[in-house]
Amino acid sequence: MSTLEKNLYKNLKVNTNQRTYENPIAQRAYRGISTTDPNKKDFKAYDLDLIRQDILNHFHIRLGEKLENPSFGTIIWDVLYEPFTDVIRDAIVRNVTDIINYDPRVKVDRVIVDTFESGIQVQCEITYLDYSISEYIQLEFDRDNGLI
Repeated sequence: MSTLEKNLYKNLKVNTNQRTYENPIAQRAYRGISTTDPNKKDFKAYDLDLIRQDILNHFHIRLGEKLENPSFGTIIWDVLYEPFTDVIRDAIVRNVTDIINYDPRVKVDRVIVDTFESGIQVQCEITYLDYSISEYIQLEFDRDNGLI
């Protein structure tokens, strides 16, 4: 190998284009995937959308259904066909409050439970703690169609 070949890499210079961004892209705090929205082209979910989907996923699981965690899930699926009494209403309010407060990123502000034509309706006001944003969520547990 000649001396020219040995010094080739020492003399090699690469010019890079340095870009400066006036408004840097804000880093997203929470990242994940969700396959529930058929209108999205990718499965990426960020921040509030991801937190909201995590809470909804919790409501899709019947209490005792999750392996190795029998205290995870909601009682609503078990009381859906029971007579709607004040005891049932209070138990659902406590359960919904526990489910939402289970996620450390949110806290529940208010829960209202009522019946509708063929199921139970839950209205929640929650606050996303990292963002100081409050949101109103309405869930309908239908006897025929599941969670709406």
